[in-house]
Amino acid sequence: MSGLDRDEIARLRTVLARIGRGLDRHSRGADLTRTQVSALGTVVVHGPIGMGELATIEGLNPTMLSRMAGKLEVAGLLVRDPDPDDGRAVRVRATEAGVAEHARQRDERTRLLAEHVDALPGGHADGLRAALPALEALAGSLRDGSTR
Repeated sequence: MSGLDRDEIARLRTVLARIGRGLDRHSRGADLTRTQVSALGTVVVHGPIGMGELATIEGLNPTMLSRMAGKLEVAGLLVRDPDPDDGRAVRVRATEAGVAEHARQRDERTRLLAEHVDALPGGHADGLRAALPALEALAGSLRDGSTR
């Protein structure tokens, strides 16, 4: 058998979710939801971005994204501007505070994960290192929606 069995797939899904929730719990702060953190990160990484493209990347409906962008704007983390090429469309960009918050969270998550990896017994860190290419391929496949 070349793949994982159903129980192993369930274990993988569960452990990845637990890792994500653990990092969220200790790094995102009380003011932002997981979805807001993700959207802010996308805006920081992709620069000024249209709301439609952001909705596609984040997998959100436009109405929900508009509300969320409004909250991030009120918090001073991003700004909505008219699209220079299409006056009906809106683009969002991160503010200096938004870029700083994204960097803070990224650094905090990296520090937290490093602490826990360093505390693992035996060869577990080596096992994680060996698994990185497979996990990166899995993440890419899920992002792209491809299975081959």
